[in-house]
Amino acid sequence: MAIEQIKMPQLGESVTEGTISKWLVSVGDHVNKYDPLAEVMTDKVNAEVPSSFSGVIKELIAEEGDTLAVGEIICAIEVEGGGAPDSNPEATSPASTNVNTDTSTQVDQANKARYSPAVLKISQEHGIDLMQVTGTGAGGRITRKDLLKLIESGNIPVAGKTADAPKSKIATEMTKQDEIQSVSKPASPAQTVNIPVAAGDIEIPVTGIRKAIAANMLRSKHEAPHAWTMMEVDATNLVEYRNSLKDEFKKKEGFNLTFFAFFVKAVAQALKEFPQINSMWAGEKIIQKKDINISIAVATDDALYVPVIKNADEKTIKGIAREISELAVKVRTGKLKSEDMQGGTFTVNNTGSFGSVQSMGIINYPQAAILQVESIVKRPVVMNNNMIAVRDMVNICMSLDHRVLDGLVCGRFLQRVKEILENTSKSTTSIY
Repeated sequence: MAIEQIKMPQLGESVTEGTISKWLVSVGDHVNKYDPLAEVMTDKVNAEVPSSFSGVIKELIAEEGDTLAVGEIICAIEVEGGGAPDSNPEATSPASTNVNTDTSTQVDQANKARYSPAVLKISQEHGIDLMQVTGTGAGGRITRKDLLKLIESGNIPVAGKTADAPKSKIATEMTKQDEIQSVSKPASPAQTVNIPVAAGDIEIPVTGIRKAIAANMLRSKHEAPHAWTMMEVDATNLVEYRNSLKDEFKKKEGFNLTFFAFFVKAVAQALKEFPQINSMWAGEKIIQKKDINISIAVATDDALYVPVIKNADEKTIKGIAREISELAVKVRTGKLKSEDMQGGTFTVNNTGSFGSVQSMGIINYPQAAILQVESIVKRPVVMNNNMIAVRDMVNICMSLDHRVLDGLVCGRFLQRVKEILENTSKSTTSIY
């Protein structure tokens, strides 16, 4: 028999960690290859982690609520074949024992400072000094069970009640470095900020999804120099055309013909004409993507997901409307898969769906730009003949990564999107 490890998979582009929301197996359970082991949440998707082996669950290393980086071990499975891990005679030699002990100590020190949200919450509630706790998890990681045992025993280590032994030079240097970092850097999403809690205040735990969203947004704002530009579009012809079709379309096709589908199609067409916009920053180079894959933002009550319409420039307005409908249903029923989130090259966000008329979006890293489609509103407009008319107007707002894009190309891109939308009508545009 051999012990194999299951690691946290990468469930989407730019995803660096995931949170175990629910274990679907227990220690001692027999699983087959590809059987689901756990449900994992990220900022992009909820997914099941499948087993890579057939065998018996030996250990669940991560607990429900733990957030682990991609590649970290979440559980161990005993599978048939291979020798026992300790069958190597060198494993019991004194020299081997010393090496293993030193390595284990290094791993313990590296992992001890990695605390899950559940561990942090319990330690704060009971005043536990985590630096004085010996973890029993993988690599010396402190687990929720470790803290519960301490609380049950009543022997809770509190800050300031450590042994009188002097700090080592390494510990002293680490403390100094921590102090420097706390002054020079803003708090990251993973850090705990001490905010006074008054009577009546409600503390809401940060979920894995919200934590991952915060990390990705922070990374985008810190790394990408954001610039912003906006244009207003006269969508009167588009509104009349769509409204003349929507009832018959819904009856015939079974899903809605939304305004958003027209905007996504216009953006895809403009991206084909201005491929520089369809790019990503890669350090020493810029990657101009061949495929035009439009990411769309779909919100639930407590999270935001960004599924992708692949090859949007090759699809009709009807095809795009169908995909928008299907992806939205997947998000809201928890059936969105990791492949639905991958490959996006440009994001279009329908902020107008909740009445916004002007906004500046944060770029969906590592893409180079994001376009906000605002609410269509009726406004008095001065026409070319100097007459005032009531028109359906909409703002389109673009955030851009100034490392990749300049205002000139973005202005021309927006002008082209505006032109396509303003010339959308029954006589010029087919939805099929």
